[in-house]
Amino acid sequence: MAEPEYLTVTALTQYLKRKFDFDPYLTRVAVSGEISNFRLRQNHQYFSLKDDGAKISAVMFKSAFAKLKFQPEEGMKVLAVGRVTLYPNSGNYQIVIDRMEPDGVGALYQAYEQLKAKLEAEGLFAKNQRPLRQFPKRVAVITSPSGAVIQDIRTTVARRYPILQLVLFPAQVQGDTAAAGIRAQLKRVRAMGPFDALIIGRGGGSIEDLWPFNDEALARDLADMPMPVVASVGHETDFTIVDYVADKRAATPTAAAELVTPVPLVDALSRLSEDRTRLAAALMRTLQTLTQRLHRVQQSVVLTQPERLYDQYLQRVDQLVARRNAAMQTILQQQAHRLAMAQASLAPRQLAVRVATTQATVRADRGRLDRAVQTLVATKRQQLAAAELALDHLSPLKILGRGYAYVTAPDGHMLTRVADYQVGATAEIHAADGTVHVTINERKQTDG
Repeated sequence: MAEPEYLTVTALTQYLKRKFDFDPYLTRVAVSGEISNFRLRQNHQYFSLKDDGAKISAVMFKSAFAKLKFQPEEGMKVLAVGRVTLYPNSGNYQIVIDRMEPDGVGALYQAYEQLKAKLEAEGLFAKNQRPLRQFPKRVAVITSPSGAVIQDIRTTVARRYPILQLVLFPAQVQGDTAAAGIRAQLKRVRAMGPFDALIIGRGGGSIEDLWPFNDEALARDLADMPMPVVASVGHETDFTIVDYVADKRAATPTAAAELVTPVPLVDALSRLSEDRTRLAAALMRTLQTLTQRLHRVQQSVVLTQPERLYDQYLQRVDQLVARRNAAMQTILQQQAHRLAMAQASLAPRQLAVRVATTQATVRADRGRLDRAVQTLVATKRQQLAAAELALDHLSPLKILGRGYAYVTAPDGHMLTRVADYQVGATAEIHAADGTVHVTINERKQTDG
């Protein structure tokens, strides 16, 4: 039997990968399943698709994932289209997804709900609740130049407030490039401002037709516009992200025009006449009230009998003067008593007694001081004698008197060790009663 030809793992894997890549049934596969192990990553997305019987690894590259109109979530059922291939590094087969949409719910509706929840959580819907100006001068309109929206707005403005200046910023309101075109017109509105309000809208349609008004970037640009925004997109039952971001929502273009314009001029003039009448009546009531107050003031006691204004103050002054005199009398009595006590203590008899007492105290203190000095002197003498005795015991002369002596070199240096003595040198032996000059003939080092 011939020996089999062995393949490397790499060669076998590359062979299987080519089988996957060139199989016409695997280059484009549509599969349904449930998303598993999904975690949003910065670039490419890696997760799994599974059902009750199996699971397949899935990868969606950044370019394809950016085109999704919804946010994938764990456990979401999806419809995916892509190609099946084999990843050589792990030997696992996987599906590379080119496009994907929720299963059972339209992708656009799913994306709409997710974006709505995201922007609402950020507070973007509640950011602008600005009131509309009552008598505007200029209003910008972004819509299709050929649609019924601009015609309805023009007709309503001409009927209600013909002096209002409408400035149309034509834009495509349907299709893939519509959102970008509307954002470009928003920049023009900013540049040509100021405007008192901005109307943005289009007629009704399907969710696909209205989809440009669900663009996240467009919603954020609208929220940052410097003037109030009125949205009129679709019919009354149609709601887009733009409707939630705008300051006001109108069900129709006519309603939008009515929101930004005041009441008709005839009604406005009538209202001004009514306001003038009410203002005149209010002024008359105010004048009557002030006249009555002036009359009451003119009849007041302060103006008719001004001297009565000071009566209570004069009584108060009298009371304070009386209290002052009483207080001064009390102080004088106290000082007189203290003076009498001092004079009594300075009488001659009292002074003699105090002098005698003080002299006795001085004599007693002098006797105690003399005795204390004598005791202190005796104690110090005893301490001095004891110190002299101790110092005498420590005197070198006392030590020499007991038979000891010390030896120095001619220069006075003490010789204390055998090494200090040099044979042939001279030295001096100091005894208690004199010195002896000697010559060193021999030295001997003792052991130990």
